[in-house]
Amino acid sequence: MADIAFVGLGRMGLPMALNLVKAGHSVKGFDLSMPALEAFAAGGGIVMPSAAKAAQGAGVVITMLPAGRHVHEAWLEEGGLAGAIAPGALLIDCSTIDVGTARELAAALGPRMLDAPVSGGVMGAEAGTLTFMVGGEAEAFAAADPILAAMGRKRVHCGGAGAGQAAKACNNMLLAISMIGTCEAFVLAEKLGLSHQALYDVASTSSGQCWSLTTYCPVPGPVPASPANRDYVPGFATSLMLKDLGLAQQAAEDFGAETPLGRLALDLYGEFAAEHAGQDFSAIITMLRDRHGRAPSP
Repeated sequence: MADIAFVGLGRMGLPMALNLVKAGHSVKGFDLSMPALEAFAAGGGIVMPSAAKAAQGAGVVITMLPAGRHVHEAWLEEGGLAGAIAPGALLIDCSTIDVGTARELAAALGPRMLDAPVSGGVMGAEAGTLTFMVGGEAEAFAAADPILAAMGRKRVHCGGAGAGQAAKACNNMLLAISMIGTCEAFVLAEKLGLSHQALYDVASTSSGQCWSLTTYCPVPGPVPASPANRDYVPGFATSLMLKDLGLAQQAAEDFGAETPLGRLALDLYGEFAAEHAGQDFSAIITMLRDRHGRAPSP
């Protein structure tokens, strides 16, 4: 079993770290939030007074932080992880950040540095069913795979440094576009007097089938586990989707890709996030209904 440092025990990081504990690893953790540290300790984790202290002597160092600036600070700024990591340690950043910062980390920290953002949301983190999109050297990926397997069902080596972040940006742009389309279909069905269940039964076995419909249905009823059945408690918060869409558009601009639907999705989620940033991203259906008056739910 490995000695692991885990920095960033938020809504995603905490269950990920606790799954490592459940797998038998010794996990030292740090976060700025005292309630997070208390929950980590209650689950069998070892609380440390700083990120650097957690990393000292660890064979694996993992970060799960909100944005690129936090990742850069944690790893590369004075007093950060770079000065504390043991020679040969495996370094994994699971945050969702821009490709440029991921490549900067790899250049500064060497071939044992991996960018490994995740898909699956809080439910996937809790269940240990995340998908990891990994960028970096193949040898480092092979070494990391048993560690990632304790937190996720699928691990995909996407290529060199930054490739994991590139895959995440593309995937979540597609997810946002498909969710908006799914929501529009349900709103139209409501206007036409078609029940939610009828549309689901048809589209889920026809050409309209997609993950946003069959796993994360934005209306209550057809998929009991979806956030729509819990008043859109995330799940995957709208604020996080907005962040990911911003990263996708930044990449599109930096590398010259045409993504008009991605830009429109960013605009729509920006509008929705102004008042509903803490709701699940599937709750955007409520904004689409309200634009022209909501029809009675069938």
